[in-house]
Amino acid sequence: LALVEAAGLTGDPTSGRSLPSIDDPKAQLGAQLFFTQSFGGDSDSACVTCHHPALGGGDNLSLSIGVGAEIPALLGPGRFHDSAAIHFDGGPTVPRNAPTTFNIALWDQALFLDGRVESLGKTPGRNGDDASGIRTPDSDFGVADPDAGATLAAAQARFPVTSPEEMRGFIFEAGNSNDAVRVSLANKLTNTGAWAAEFNAAFGDPTISYDRIAEAIAEYERSQVFVNSPWKAFVEGNTNAISESAKRGAMKFFTSIEAGGANCVSCHSGDFFTDEKYYVLATPQIGRGKGDDNGILSNDDFGRFRETGVATDKYRFRTPTLLNVEVTGPWGHAGAYTSLEGVVRHMLNPAEAVANYDFSQLDPNLQAGDMLINTQFALDQLEANRVGNVSDAHRDVVFTDDDVTDLVEFLKTLTDPCVKDRICLAPWIPDASDPDPDGLRLNAIDYTGALL
Repeated sequence: LALVEAAGLTGDPTSGRSLPSIDDPKAQLGAQLFFTQSFGGDSDSACVTCHHPALGGGDNLSLSIGVGAEIPALLGPGRFHDSAAIHFDGGPTVPRNAPTTFNIALWDQALFLDGRVESLGKTPGRNGDDASGIRTPDSDFGVADPDAGATLAAAQARFPVTSPEEMRGFIFEAGNSNDAVRVSLANKLTNTGAWAAEFNAAFGDPTISYDRIAEAIAEYERSQVFVNSPWKAFVEGNTNAISESAKRGAMKFFTSIEAGGANCVSCHSGDFFTDEKYYVLATPQIGRGKGDDNGILSNDDFGRFRETGVATDKYRFRTPTLLNVEVTGPWGHAGAYTSLEGVVRHMLNPAEAVANYDFSQLDPNLQAGDMLINTQFALDQLEANRVGNVSDAHRDVVFTDDDVTDLVEFLKTLTDPCVKDRICLAPWIPDASDPDPDGLRLNAIDYTGALL
């Protein structure tokens, strides 16, 4: 507990925040919008396709398949790209792992793994530090998007519908601007005549616009607050809330490398367990990549460098929160690790983990043939940052198998039991008794055919 006190932890990352309830009218509308396939250009995908509450607020896949799935309603393991779909190559279509929507309201600085949606007023270390507003892909770097909305979640909700691989598809509004896509989707809802009453209940009048759509979806996502973990109980004084192994893991987590720890807290800081900054960690690069050319291959992903153009930002990705990390895998920017043990070992020694990487953990259809070549470039960047004394360069840790076990047990204490309980999650998952205005709700199933 002395280390906890030194880290300034209270156990409650929601303190001082105004957060919506899932019972709020806008959040209720947002739930309906989140689950409707109306926003898929081909009506075969929805927000929930990659972010289902019963799948940890993600999709439990290394890399997502948005449009063009064999069975659009099948989410998680067993979801495959249809061989007749556009750009079929046998594997997943989306180049990065789907981040969880759980606790999205607790992010202050940026969303997306490269921070392409970011709060200009809360992002340190740049010109215009004290600017206000939110920058998005629709605005230049460092410039606020006037249409971003009031929250990071609302700004983020404007973009999956514009991605051909995620939701838009390759025919709907092809070649048109992001705004044209959004206007067309809002008109689609208006023209059905089925959504007017729902928008009236949430906003006080029946007008449908994409700004309102994004706001409602954001309020639904922002209501997904799951922080009541055993760790929270421990920090609040219940010393029996976590196991002895987890306590040893916490010691390793919070202790500096010089003192024999792993210093995980240097990046995973605060009650939200992230500093919201960007680091080179060289987690394996698998999948289609972002189309970045490293001189040998053109299916790499340069991470934060794609936004800033700063050389030392190449292969940097945002520090994830560790709250509920037990259920939000696979882990890494491309979902290359399918076990907590695997990703913990990587964090302790990236080069060793890549050298010993077990390819059998991946779905055979996943594009992984170029992993070692692409990932070596990230490892080289990490080493260059170390040699160049870049202040935040990740450092290797001396560890034992027992250390890994203890760290994993500690990470599991950050899980709110609700996220593993389908009944507890029910308020965030519409059922047959809830409104389905356009009849396009995605009633998700798993690979066995059971409802999620």
